Formats: sequence, C-alpha cells, structure tokens
Amino acid sequence: MVKVLLDTNVIIYRETNQILNKDTPDLFKWLDSLHYDKFIHPITIEEISKYGDYSLRNTILSKLNAYNHLSTLAPLDKKITALLSLDKDINSQNDTKILNELLCERVDYLITQDKRIYKKANLLGIGGKVYSIESFSAKMLADHPRLIDYSVLSVYKRKIGSLNFNCNFFDSLRDSYSGFNQWLNKKSEDEAYVCFLQDELKAFLYLKKEDETENYSDITPIFSPKKRLKIGTFKVSMNGLKLGERFLKIAIENALHLHVEEIYVTIFDNDFNDLPKQTLVTQLKTFGFEKWGTKSTGEGVYVKNMLPHFNVENPRLSFPFYNRKSDAYFCPIRPEYHTSLLPDSILNNESPEDFKEHEPFRNAISKVYVSRSFYRNLHCGDNIIFYRTGGLYEGVITTIGIIHKIYFPKTVNEFKDICRRKSIFSEAELEKEWYRRAKNGKWYQPFVVEFLYTYSLPTPKINLFRLIKEGIINDIGSVPRGFELLSHEKVNKILEITRADESFIVN
Repeated sequence: MVKVLLDTNVIIYRETNQILNKDTPDLFKWLDSLHYDKFIHPITIEEISKYGDYSLRNTILSKLNAYNHLSTLAPLDKKITALLSLDKDINSQNDTKILNELLCERVDYLITQDKRIYKKANLLGIGGKVYSIESFSAKMLADHPRLIDYSVLSVYKRKIGSLNFNCNFFDSLRDSYSGFNQWLNKKSEDEAYVCFLQDELKAFLYLKKEDETENYSDITPIFSPKKRLKIGTFKVSMNGLKLGERFLKIAIENALHLHVEEIYVTIFDNDFNDLPKQTLVTQLKTFGFEKWGTKSTGEGVYVKNMLPHFNVENPRLSFPFYNRKSDAYFCPIRPEYHTSLLPDSILNNESPEDFKEHEPFRNAISKVYVSRSFYRNLHCGDNIIFYRTGGLYEGVITTIGIIHKIYFPKTVNEFKDICRRKSIFSEAELEKEWYRRAKNGKWYQPFVVEFLYTYSLPTPKINLFRLIKEGIINDIGSVPRGFELLSHEKVNKILEITRADESFIVN
C-alpha cells in the first residue's frame, strides 16, 4: 500500500471552508481513487493545535480522525541530525523531522507547499519523493492517463450508470453472465465507450487498466505480471457499419495511450452458432489477438502484444505499429474527401457535427484509396503520409497509414467489389471514376490501395509553409499529385516536426 504523508499546509487547504488552493480537490480525488493511504505527522497535530484562528483550529482538529496518524516515528537518521544542527527555529526543525519519515522509508511520498522542504529533500537525495499539490496531481495524470476522448462518429464516453440497464442491448450479456446486472451497478460511476443509432444503444466498450499486481489465478495458463489493458465488456450489434472495427481501434489506441504491454479479452468462443461472437473472434484474430488459454468460467482468453513490433507481410497483425525502416509515400487527398475517410484526423476548423453520421468506410480500420498516380510500385508494409490539400497555409500533413494490399482491377465490377464499404465513393461514383479520362483524352486505369488507418497526427497540423521551410517540399509548385517516395531523412523530419507519438514507431 502506498503511504502519502500530508504536510500541515495541505491539511489546512483541504479542511478549511475557504478555497485556498484550487488544485486541492483534484489531489484528494487522486489519492482516493488510487486507494493511497493518507497520513499525518504528530507535528501536524501540534502545529494545528497552536493555530491562531480558534474557530478554524477546532474545525480542522475535529476532522483529523479521517486521516491515518503516524503512531510511531523512525529514529533520527544521521543526515537528519546534521540538518537539525543547522536549523535556526522550531519551524525549520519541524520540517526536517517530517523529512526523516520519508528518508527512513516509513512513507512513500510527502506532499507539501513549503519550498524550504523541497530544498532540504534535494540535499538528502529524496527530492523525487516530495511534491507540491500541483506537481503530484500532474504526476498522477501522467502515470494514470485517462481514456481518450473522441469527438466524431457518435462515439462517446458515458458513465455506465447513465445508461438504461433494461434495454434489449444488454440481454445477451445477461444471458452469458449471471451477475451482469450486479456488475453494471458496481461499475455505475465508471466510464465506457458507447454508440447510439436512432437513440438505440448499438455498441458498448468497457476498458480496465491492470498493473503487475493483478490476480490472474483464474486464467490457464496463468498470466505473468505485466501492465495490461482488459477489454472488460465489448459488444457491437450487427448492423453492417463496421462498428466492431471502430471500437476495436478505440481499444487498441487506448492500450497504446496507456503504455501497456498487452491487451486482452475473454469471450465465450465455443458457440459456433452465435454469429456475433464468432464475428468478434474473427475480428480479434485479424488484428493480432491470439488465443492464450481459458478462464475458469470457460471463456477463451485472447491476447494482443502491445510492445513495438511489425509484421511486414501482414501489418494488420501488428496494428497500430509503424515501421520506420519501411518506404514511406507522400499522398495528397482533397479536402472534400479527407475527414470523411479519416475522421479522427479532423481539423480544428471543421465541426465534428458534420461527421456524426455512420458509414462503413468511416468506421473501418481497413480503408481504400483510389488513385491514378503514375507511380504504382507500392508494397505491403509501406507507409503512407496523407497530405490534405489546400495551399500554402491550409494544406496540412494529417495522417499516417500502412499499406496492406494493392489492387489493379481489370474490370469496373472488380473495381467496385474491391472498394465496396471501404471507400468514400458510392457505386455510381466509382463507375464514373473508372471511366474518367484525362484532359488529353487518354484513359488511365485507376488502382486501389488498401491501407490501415494507423495514426492521426496531433493538432495543430503542420502546413505546407512549414514543410517548405523545413526542406521537405521544395516549393508550392512541387507538391506531389500522386504517390511520391520520401527519403528516410524527410520522413524522420516529418515525424519530428509533427510531434508524432514515438510509442507507435518501430525503429
């Protein structure tokens, strides 16, 4: 159990009726949610007992039973004794004595607003264990990042307790898990990803981050200690909109965001007549989940490795990882197509409300790009860097994709079959695109690149002006009109200036 020692000033900030520090509530929310033990030192009780404000003193003293008290104190360390000899007043001596408990490892952290204590802690070599209210909250947020927010495609984070537990969507889960209703109530304050269509719940995803202390005794073979993300509950109604891929992408992106080593899910996979479950198992396997074993309940356990790796022959298995050594191609995409095909790459000047409507090509991880580029020598495992056209300031680098397949259809019907449900074009538009001729009257057969929607670069996006300045593009007239191979030096420069998350890159 983690023990946190709270200095007197923190207790006063917490228990006074006035708002003395706006970050104090967040601090205590973190301590409570992580089940850290909150301790106070006898010196704190002594200092509060001498507080000048009689009313405030008695109010705070009456609340101290809510904290753990250090009932025994460590013998003074030699370093502490040496510091005490330099202290010139009782307040300084008290600061030093409080640090003794941290130095002797009776507590794990000290939280204080006293800058003098920071200096002493650094002298003692324990500066990394002393935090202000603000810095401790920042550390907790960094160590325990929250689930990702999504603004497009009608996918929301919602408190589980806000959902209608009696709706038909949960019936199959109730049938499979006898205690499911109790689980819903227990998790009512937790968040889950949900999707509604015509006010009906169509998708539900609950994720749970687990650390090395998690008990896996009910799994055979037993898991070794690791940081994991568990897909606790995952259901998508069959609707042809590829919501399964959308929600699987959300789970994988959160696993990357939370820096876990594995992501896993348990599912009753032995009922071959249950089409939704078998479809889910197929999707899991497609994107790199492998059957590990079984749970004591009879569920199959499927695991995906989230340590950086890359499968050049089948990048879906290693999704969402990007191989820095693979060839990378600059690829322009027109604004009217960009965000419909790549919704998570939405720009700041675009409204999420324009992209709420669900389409299979929007939800899919695997998408297709129709091209008439002269350069066609692309390969599975190559990377695509998408550039939303728009001129010097509105043209921006937005997205990284990974090529999965390249198709050279010979007929219009074959062309339409390849693109169906993965392209932004309707069948009529695809047919028109197939027969479209260049201005010189020549006909160039389009080809199709199937790619994985891998990574949306952070906002604000890097525009063409910056790309020219950095030497990636020579000038405004040099922007490629089709696929163009980029040198590794230019690709690395793009990753650097776009502030790409290094955790998804395989070196």
